[in-house]
Amino acid sequence: MEQMKRVLSFVRRAVDDYEMIHEGDKIAVGVSAGKDSLTLLCAMAELRRFYPKRFELCAITVDMGFEGADFSQIRRLCESLDVPYHVIPTQISTIIFDVRKEKNPCSLCAKMRRGALYRGAKELGCTTVALGHHFDDVVETFMLNLFYEGRIGCFQPVTYLSNTDIHMIRPMIYMPEKDVRYFASRAALPVMKSPCPADGNTEREEMKQLLHSLERQNKGLRYRIFGAIQRGEIDGFRVIGKMQGMKQYEE
Repeated sequence: MEQMKRVLSFVRRAVDDYEMIHEGDKIAVGVSAGKDSLTLLCAMAELRRFYPKRFELCAITVDMGFEGADFSQIRRLCESLDVPYHVIPTQISTIIFDVRKEKNPCSLCAKMRRGALYRGAKELGCTTVALGHHFDDVVETFMLNLFYEGRIGCFQPVTYLSNTDIHMIRPMIYMPEKDVRYFASRAALPVMKSPCPADGNTEREEMKQLLHSLERQNKGLRYRIFGAIQRGEIDGFRVIGKMQGMKQYEE
């Protein structure tokens, strides 16, 4: 499938550049049932077939506790990919929206979901957790930190979690969101709409729209910001040759 080749071109390069996979790793893909995590799941399942460093793979979904959540289609996808699938039940939605009544729930929600994911991965004997953050997420996170926290920073391509002795990797950091969206559509992935009441009404969504507006007048803006993050070696990013897709904006 031509679309998968393109996905793998981004993922393989990031995995190699940042040495994300080691011989004998057991990697858990965090699957939220959105387009990003499902694309990563498919890419990692395909990469497992030929990557020179052998690794095991499983998928984990943290069930937030929203009523009516149905992960049966995700389970069928995992079965077709020969990837063991695990669902971790939680009451995160109740804690955040009913008990604490958080007005800005995203930060606490992410922290609680990650905690449940890492604990689940550790219990399954995993050495690594893979998350589906893509190229646009890198740029948006950098800009969010700058605008709302007044600091220069981003998440890391590879992070060692000392409290669980697990490495966290982000193999899609070179892959633009438009390519993720295209692959998910062409592959007919069972993407589930987020039941979260805050979905689409966040600072991240505002930043996404701002960058989209600025990009119309400044072609290649996001690629230049990403390049600045690499050249500044911010939070583990570094320049490793030319990033795919960047050359067209430098000519």
